Amino acid sequence: MDSWLSIEVLDGEFSARSWQRAHGDNLTEAALTHGAEQWTWHVHRWGVTLEIEFADLAQRERFRGLAAVTAALDAVPDPDRGLVVYNGRGGGSGTRVPRTPRPLPMAGAGALPTPKEEVRLQLATGEPPMFQLSAGG
Repeated sequence: MDSWLSIEVLDGEFSARSWQRAHGDNLTEAALTHGAEQWTWHVHRWGVTLEIEFADLAQRERFRGLAAVTAALDAVPDPDRGLVVYNGRGGGSGTRVPRTPRPLPMAGAGALPTPKEEVRLQLATGEPPMFQLSAGG
């Protein structure tokens, strides 16, 4: 059974990208030496995500308990709200089709103007339109 671990680091006092440069090699080396089969980094506008696949749950849990991993996670830019670690694939595994933006609900939003109807009045005659004489002829 494949077992993924995702580590999402958000920007804080400094950028998550600089955290990745400082701790990324240590994390990937620890993952590889403790049974990781593959890994991938995703860079977002709000931070970075590391996804690591292990062959089984025991390898994933051993990696999670390593001192190098704990030290890297303790050094994230925002230690209070800037770290999310969970089982499974993370931020980079979503749909490849961008979502369409929805209109924002706003109290001051107004309705679109109602289109004006064009009204054309013409006097009725006893003859069909094709037999009517034009004014010029």
